[in-house]
Amino acid sequence: MPRINSSRNKAITLLAVGHACVDIYQGAVAALIPFFVAERAYGYAAVSGIVLAASLLSSVAQPVFGLLTDRWAMPWILPLSTVLGGLGIALSGLTGSYGLTLVFVAVSGVGVAAYHPESARVARLVSGGSHSAMGWFSVGGNLGFAAAPLLVTGVVATGGLRLSPLLVLPALAGSALCLPVLRALGRTGEHSAAGRAVEAGTDDRASFVRLSLSVVLRSIEFIGLSTFISLYAQQRMGGGTAAGTLALFVLYLGGALGSVVGGSLAGRWDRVTVARWSYVLTIPAIAGTVFVPGPAFYVFVALASLALYVPFSLHVTLGQDYLPTRVGTAGGITLGLTVSIGGMVTPLIGAIADATSLRTALTPLIALPGLSWLLFRGLPEPTPPRRVLTAREATGAAA
Repeated sequence: MPRINSSRNKAITLLAVGHACVDIYQGAVAALIPFFVAERAYGYAAVSGIVLAASLLSSVAQPVFGLLTDRWAMPWILPLSTVLGGLGIALSGLTGSYGLTLVFVAVSGVGVAAYHPESARVARLVSGGSHSAMGWFSVGGNLGFAAAPLLVTGVVATGGLRLSPLLVLPALAGSALCLPVLRALGRTGEHSAAGRAVEAGTDDRASFVRLSLSVVLRSIEFIGLSTFISLYAQQRMGGGTAAGTLALFVLYLGGALGSVVGGSLAGRWDRVTVARWSYVLTIPAIAGTVFVPGPAFYVFVALASLALYVPFSLHVTLGQDYLPTRVGTAGGITLGLTVSIGGMVTPLIGAIADATSLRTALTPLIALPGLSWLLFRGLPEPTPPRRVLTAREATGAAA
């Protein structure tokens, strides 16, 4: 048993680091915005369009890849999609054409979309459905978000957007890290369609829809903040790009802590209760981010990040337990699609900011956690589905 646990811990660690390498490119879009503004004089609406480009194709692709994952195991897509996500961002800084920039960012979004459903399925498989293990897998993505502004600033601030091809390096590393896990699964036959364990249970589609709507609202809050927090920090703190990079780093780093806290709290209370209270705490945290002046601004950014990310990994396991027969679809939606949809609202936020002010545009985000709380009222805490043994496992158990 210790050897099995050690192997699982190693696999989850590799998947978490690979997840970080992929989600760097979700965070990189927001981190590049101040440099697009500085070098290309883009307005709020224009930079919102870049976020939309990363989100739009991703939103369409997520459920497609989720459905494919439920029908066929596709572990080979993990290294391929990781490279695609990095390549799009790497090329986005090389052209002065706004249209080509949108295309390259959209290509990156498709790569990220292809990665998440299959990675969530593989992580659930190697972790045995553990909430804490899935929490660590989610932490990897959060750390990737947190590293993005530091990586982008370190590269682009040195030599401008022309150095953006260097940003492909994490993707190459992430694709390599996937390979040992996939080889191990290949040796056991667990990732094949015939050798895969399936979950016994009944899909609760009504609860899954309510969960998904709540996650969409959370996505709008987080993507809205991450898109504009750098520019807002520069306005509030007067520190140039350094102030903006710090605000974005705090926002993303707090997410890593929030995912760990969420997984820990879920072991003491049920996941629905933990998520519901996190939404309540998000309301004053975002309000402080928008309105509180001075250095306390960064404190409220950290609190908002923490509150937004406490339920993040819980959303993934809740979705998989509400749809036990379609865990790929559930992972694609809760881990990917609903995150992407948040980017589709950013052009509206940008248009309001251009017409009024950035503070006015961000103020409506304060109310959205309350709507998520209402959607979570009365949601049942699902019982993790019973795992049905594969033929290989059943033979071993009989022996």
